[in-house]
Amino acid sequence: MPGSPLAKPFHNIDFRLLWSASLVSNLGGLVQAVGAGWLMATIADSADMVALVQSATTLPVMIFSLAAGALADNIDRRRIMLTAQLLMMLVSVVLAYFAMAGMMTPWLLLAFTFLIGCGTALHNPSWQASMGDIVPKEDIPAAVTLNSMAFNIMRSVGPAIGGFIVAVAGAATAFALNAVSYIPLIIALMRWKHRRLPSSLPREAFAHAISAGLRYVAMSPNLTRVIFRGFVFGLGAIAILALLPLVARDLVGGSAITYGLLLGSFGIGAIGGALLNTRIREKFNNETIARGAFVIFALCALTLGLSRQVWLSCFSLLPAGACWVLALSLLNVSVQLSTPRWVVGRALSIYQTATFGGMAAGSWVWGQAAEIYGPANALMASTIVLVLGAAIGLRFALPEFARLNLDPLGEFQEPALRLDLRARSGPIMIMVDYEIAQEDLPAFLAAMAERRRIRIRDGARQWGLLRDLENPNIWTETYHVPTWVEYVRHNLRRTKADAEISEELRKLHRGKGPPRVHRMIERQTVPLRDDMPIKENPEVP
Repeated sequence: MPGSPLAKPFHNIDFRLLWSASLVSNLGGLVQAVGAGWLMATIADSADMVALVQSATTLPVMIFSLAAGALADNIDRRRIMLTAQLLMMLVSVVLAYFAMAGMMTPWLLLAFTFLIGCGTALHNPSWQASMGDIVPKEDIPAAVTLNSMAFNIMRSVGPAIGGFIVAVAGAATAFALNAVSYIPLIIALMRWKHRRLPSSLPREAFAHAISAGLRYVAMSPNLTRVIFRGFVFGLGAIAILALLPLVARDLVGGSAITYGLLLGSFGIGAIGGALLNTRIREKFNNETIARGAFVIFALCALTLGLSRQVWLSCFSLLPAGACWVLALSLLNVSVQLSTPRWVVGRALSIYQTATFGGMAAGSWVWGQAAEIYGPANALMASTIVLVLGAAIGLRFALPEFARLNLDPLGEFQEPALRLDLRARSGPIMIMVDYEIAQEDLPAFLAAMAERRRIRIRDGARQWGLLRDLENPNIWTETYHVPTWVEYVRHNLRRTKADAEISEELRKLHRGKGPPRVHRMIERQTVPLRDDMPIKENPEVP
């Protein structure tokens, strides 16, 4: 790996330290998971309670990920991650104490596990979004791949280490070691000097930030394609991991050691996929890689369902693990590079919610299918979902990384106002007048359709397009924003890619000078007095 593009992020000392510390933290988390599962099996009579341990870990990610993404885009990400790590360490210490004291109950164990999951949900969006803060843009794909590789390295050895620790020293020791594993990452985060870009605008309100993130994703076709593919991949691909214990027990007639071999094979394949990731991306476009990962994973699931030999099952899991990393790292990078920095945390959180949601739904669906029809048939049925996921790309291909320049345009200058507005003054109505020749009308309407999407995506409301009845060449674009500060924020969100539409509209405009912009404050009732004095000498803020 030295000298390869995959190693470039390691040239950054902050990434190197954070990645290494995350490796230790991932190991601790996997050891804790083994301890929690084993402890639940010993203190609870119900198999459902054992299954709920995994649910308690993943459920917070689905519930709180979007809120955590909104925080990641509005608060110092380093502080968020430190808070999450300290929370998880504290919970792990208390968990270890209760386990050592023999005070643990099934529901108490689920509560502690849920709290650790909440810490993970808080941490993940900030950690993923921080890749663009730690390494240059061109190194983000390699950084995301290395993160996937770190987790899969630990997943290939973590359960075995966890099982050994639990067998030798008990679950309480596993919990205590997990608490210690957070310390390197806390130190690395404290050492990292994260510099947020200065902003003259107040922080977005929490609820507004969440709605802005949802709106941005909904109005961004590139993102919706990536997120939907993530959901489909999670739904179909999780069948292998969810049913692997049944494969080991029922299909190949093995034991816990067999299960460890199968899981290790998947992990080794994942590491191999991470190592080959950069080379594969250099040779194929994103959609080809995604489609190939879907199809090959489907073939692996089919082989696993038909196999009755341990060696063949292990062999089929090698490419499955590689495709798992290739697909998920590709989708993660696609989200990051299809999203401007101001909303990347929220976009990643929505992607993670969709992907985890697909995995959660798939675990239940394939589990029920295995219960009724057997694990072999369930695995073969999952291939249908994966093949459909590949076929979706024929109509809705994934975007290429370098196609759009989402850097801030940086041309907006807050205008000089005669009225003495405050940041929260509003609502504000904007009107932009265009003079368009009849022969240019098709091009104008096509450009306006894209302009509408961009406006709404960036926060505009009640967008409309008006045509003058007496002078049909005059068209007026209108939209509202809640406050003046939201109008400023709306314009600062414009990217260099968006500038192409603005330039096209300017070229189509036949009037003297540029299109005229009217900025108005709306009053839905008549005020009793003039509550906005006129400035004598307006200045640009």
